[in-house]
Amino acid sequence: MADATDRPSHALFPGTFDPPTFGHLDLIRRGLALFDRVTVAVAAHPSKHASLTAEERIALLEAITADLEGVVVTRIEGLVVDAAEQLGCSQILRGVRSGTDFDYEVTMARTNRELLPRIDTVLLVPDAPYAHITSTLVRQIAGLGGSVRAFVPAAVAEVLEARRPGA
Repeated sequence: MADATDRPSHALFPGTFDPPTFGHLDLIRRGLALFDRVTVAVAAHPSKHASLTAEERIALLEAITADLEGVVVTRIEGLVVDAAEQLGCSQILRGVRSGTDFDYEVTMARTNRELLPRIDTVLLVPDAPYAHITSTLVRQIAGLGGSVRAFVPAAVAEVLEARRPGA
């Protein structure tokens, strides 16, 4: 009989990734240290207006994770637990930068566990250089014409820079 350590593990890392940041990439890499596979799931959030299309976000995530074995990028709609079930994931991977993030993520983890008890949520704290980076901050800097290269991979910065007025 195989024990739990013999079972491949598969985590779902959901988010809007608008745009993908070094913080997201940090969590993906660290997720691969914990799980055999990480599926990065680009979701549409009903209360958010995306600056990049889902297709653009997927293409950027595929580009910045191309060298990471065990990462797949896909699009999901609806409940994250339903996507986890459909994709065969046993864990949901999420990042927490602050106490506010923690409170929100714990509420979501408990709710997801109520909806689908076999799914656990793993919360990771980002490495210090990435702890302050948010997609919202990156969008604001880019929208005001500032350089975002310290916050996002080069492929992402190029797309955002090309959208600047007068670019």
